[in-house]
Amino acid sequence: MFARTIALLVCAGASPATALELRETGRYALNQPSSLDYDPTFCGLWIANEGPEAILVTLQGDELRRISSDLFRIKAIAVEGDHLLLGDGLGSLQRVTKDGSPLGAPFELEGGFADTEGIAINAAGQIVTVEDDPERLSWFTTEGTLAARLDTMKLSPPLSEAQGIAIDPRTGHMLIVDDWEGSNSLYEFSADGQFLAQQSLLEFGTDPEGIAIRPGSNQLFVAFDGGAKIVTFDYTPTLPEGSPPLPPGADCMMF
Repeated sequence: MFARTIALLVCAGASPATALELRETGRYALNQPSSLDYDPTFCGLWIANEGPEAILVTLQGDELRRISSDLFRIKAIAVEGDHLLLGDGLGSLQRVTKDGSPLGAPFELEGGFADTEGIAINAAGQIVTVEDDPERLSWFTTEGTLAARLDTMKLSPPLSEAQGIAIDPRTGHMLIVDDWEGSNSLYEFSADGQFLAQQSLLEFGTDPEGIAIRPGSNQLFVAFDGGAKIVTFDYTPTLPEGSPPLPPGADCMMF
């Protein structure tokens, strides 16, 4: 076990009390992880790998269960309340139970085709997606109606190959990974899409595809396609000057 720490802030406005910081705490092999989300009910990670099934693993990578859907593949996955929201990467989503039973037919996100790489649920219950063709960060209602959209190529620096997204429930901050064809880095945004920070991930791995947060322990998980591995971090978000340290969020319910 070893640790490496890097902090970098790229943010306009007042000086922060804390900058985005990652400290590696471990890593393990996992085949083709493309999208992640943390599930406090099982104290585990849901992982999509662009195949017909998604798997639930422990935080150490041991498989707990597999599920399927009516989608031809599962490219993106998010925990939505007590069930799962799955995406096929082409603009179609489906809700299923954590046993894989459909809760309705697949439905389309408004706006037609989109190369949806990652999905997350914000505090308002909106579906937040990242897309790399075209390059967008989008907010949808629970029914899939478009509510807001941001062209990530107009950011400075641009976000060209967004893959995975996670939302910290304590701050609402969005963490998005940009893969090897982009900047191979982690971006941090406020809940409304304001750019806060960017952190290179090259020291830790190549081609990041998925990301998940365990707020109860300030733990971050990043899936790298290069080397097929999950890397775990202690994570500190960017906070404005004068902000107290964040309290822990909800943690594992099974313990």
